[in-house]
Amino acid sequence: MSHRPRVCVLHTVAGLPAVFAPLLDELAPGVDPYHVVDESLLADTVAHGPLPRTTARLAAYVTHAEAAGAEAVLVTCSSIGPAAEQTRALTALPVLRVDEPMADTAVRTGSRIGVLATLDSTLAPTAGLVARKAAAAGTRITLDTTVCPGAYAARAAGDQGRHDALIAEEARRLAADHDVLVLAQASMADALAALPDGALGVPVLTSPRTGVAQLVSLYEETPYEETPYEETARP
Repeated sequence: MSHRPRVCVLHTVAGLPAVFAPLLDELAPGVDPYHVVDESLLADTVAHGPLPRTTARLAAYVTHAEAAGAEAVLVTCSSIGPAAEQTRALTALPVLRVDEPMADTAVRTGSRIGVLATLDSTLAPTAGLVARKAAAAGTRITLDTTVCPGAYAARAAGDQGRHDALIAEEARRLAADHDVLVLAQASMADALAALPDGALGVPVLTSPRTGVAQLVSLYEETPYEETPYEETARP
């Protein structure tokens, strides 16, 4: 039997394993994933901002993953993306940010980039990542960010329909003046699925597909490279 690299997929939202499991089967069938959920990592970040203890706790999860035989850790929460990067200095394991390929794609797709989130805690990490990718590529961009008003509260109350409608409203507003839109959180990936194809007139990028596809490089010689619009209107 061929070797299947074990991968720890770390979530901070309880519903995300169900989103990522089919994507792992589809896009990275050569890995052996297991899921870990700790909602308190996100709760602490929302309540208090980036904390050294959050980075330390994430580093502990990486240590546990290595002890479990994992060959990589995929962090699916953009809010703790900076903490994921900081842990890289503490381990030999690849620690992957789910939104990094999305940020690369956004910079290649257009110079006027709109970033949508439902949490303030996600905007700065995602916008900062996009800005760094642009600087590294030598690309000049304009970057606008928005927290879709009321969307997080609607989801927390169990009203997924209102959550999606509020995100769609903000997306329509930004689409008129931007070349590409970025949905900062993995939990937003399906929010625009009900819109007709091409309804916004610009690409809309989400993180789960290309975030998972990074894992292909663990078992294939040729690393995965996403196409410019691969993430549009898909989770």
